[in-house]
Amino acid sequence: MSEHANSLNGDGQARGMADAVARRSYGKLVALLAARTGDLAAAEDALSEAFVSALENWPRNGCPSNPEGWLWTAARRRTIDFARRRRHEEMATDQLQLLAESTDAARADADIPDHRLGLMFACAHPAIEAGIRAPLILQIFLGLNASTIASAFLVSPATMGQRLVRAKNKIRQAGIPISIPDRDELPGRLAAVLDAIYAAFAESWSDPGGTDVARRDLAEEALFLGSLVTELMPQEPEALGLLALMLHAEARRRARRNAQGEYVPLAEQDTSLWDSRMIEAAEALLRRASALGAIGRYQLEGALQSAHVHRRRAGHANWPEVVQLYDALLDLSRSPVVAINRALAIAEMQGADAALQAMDEIAADSRLTEYQPYWAARADLLAKQGANGEARHSYEIAIGLERDAAVRRFLQRRQSALMP
Repeated sequence: MSEHANSLNGDGQARGMADAVARRSYGKLVALLAARTGDLAAAEDALSEAFVSALENWPRNGCPSNPEGWLWTAARRRTIDFARRRRHEEMATDQLQLLAESTDAARADADIPDHRLGLMFACAHPAIEAGIRAPLILQIFLGLNASTIASAFLVSPATMGQRLVRAKNKIRQAGIPISIPDRDELPGRLAAVLDAIYAAFAESWSDPGGTDVARRDLAEEALFLGSLVTELMPQEPEALGLLALMLHAEARRRARRNAQGEYVPLAEQDTSLWDSRMIEAAEALLRRASALGAIGRYQLEGALQSAHVHRRRAGHANWPEVVQLYDALLDLSRSPVVAINRALAIAEMQGADAALQAMDEIAADSRLTEYQPYWAARADLLAKQGANGEARHSYEIAIGLERDAAVRRFLQRRQSALMP
């Protein structure tokens, strides 16, 4: 093999290693740096430079035995350099000293302390604008860009980017500690933490087959974080409800693609492919949450997942109960996403006319113009009504908005099946 080919292989291996560490350790490393400095933006910049350095160094000198430790050392040195350049303006000398004295964590063979949960609760501090807390957690912890986060929260990328910058500045200027707060402060910050975990899991859901490693890692991280929160707050029903919701959804992941990789909707899935242990664990969590006597959004969403599982396994239609759960969830959330799913459940009981009437109640919401499930649901209902021309148009929009190629093909088959 030529020297040039060896170099290319080295580059590819180093980049693959850096990408793998980024997926697994980004949030952990940012959290540790931010805990030392209180400056999230500086921590992100330092880690970004460390990854660039890794891509220059590792192909030449070989991948280190502990790449996470190598990156921590490189990022820490850059943070110290940043601090020295501006310490008279922004960073106190004792913070600089704290970084310089972090010898244990700086060793390349050391375990990196895990401050991720503390970082999440710091981002949910009352001083941070309520609407940006969950998006901020997603960007800092998972490294998602503003565009991806904006899509999850139905706002524009530019607006999301501006809000994220302001929130990071607020943490630095207010001196918000990157640590798990006192127990009496936890409940007030919990909602934003749960929203961020769920948004991360939902992002992973666009790769149901687990073929995209980055998104598969998101699902694993979300489940891990959900478990951590339930251990920290075992009497919080919403934490239990969220973990149950994610387990129910994850249990069906293998069934969402057939052997050819094509998308399979819930009503057609092979239930033998569902993970029974995950489903049992989810049901146990829902029972624990119910016994605590405080109903919330994630418990209701978990209960809806449970109802869908029961209907498929038992073969008994339970649409009135499903609609009742959606009614309760809509009262709590006023979410257009919930309203869409409620309309589809109504269609199973009362037909497409009643469902479209329910959809018309949210049609004026501008956030839905670029929301694929809205157009796909509308197309399905119009097709059932026999309005094939309008259905075809709605399918066209849904297909254009869908990122997943398998789902696009599924929608295209539905569209092609419509009579002219």
